[in-house]
Amino acid sequence: MSRYPFPDLNTLPEDIRARILEVQEKAGFIPNVFLAFARRPAEWRAFFAYHDALMLKEEGGLTKGEREMIVTTTSAANQCLYCVVAHGAILRIYEKKPLIADQVAVNYRKADISPRERAMLDFAMKVCQNAHEIDDADFESLYPHGFDDEDIWDIAAITAFFGLSNRMASFAGMQPNPEFYLMGRVPKAKPAA
Repeated sequence: MSRYPFPDLNTLPEDIRARILEVQEKAGFIPNVFLAFARRPAEWRAFFAYHDALMLKEEGGLTKGEREMIVTTTSAANQCLYCVVAHGAILRIYEKKPLIADQVAVNYRKADISPRERAMLDFAMKVCQNAHEIDDADFESLYPHGFDDEDIWDIAAITAFFGLSNRMASFAGMQPNPEFYLMGRVPKAKPAA
């Protein structure tokens, strides 16, 4: 699962253990990233605090699906298997489109997405690959699609944060949980009555 062994859940600080168990209750499994980063509790807390600030906030003009689209697209550019598979699964669920994650991971320019989403991903990819070339024209290209300066900050921050995540997951050899591969592709089984 990783070049670094996962810590025993029962040996983790209570706040981290509680959060991981909460995620397990909701998802039905523990995503490997939660255990991989838990080997360093201070870094785990910082990582997930910033993750949550970017990905779970309610304010701002980006939808949850758009946020996941940014992660999936830029993680593919960074060749991060873990993040493409994990966030692609979340993207499929948010957008209710089983093919969308595969499309944006392979070539977002040919994906079945809106002009707004394409403009957002064009900007995210420039931040991902050539941030030093960002200029006022890049901002101007986003305004007609309904993005404001705070949304543009979010696009860049999500791209940059997941650049860190991509590199950590890749160097550590973190593998996606098998559960991610079917999420959003196959309808959930209904509980027996």
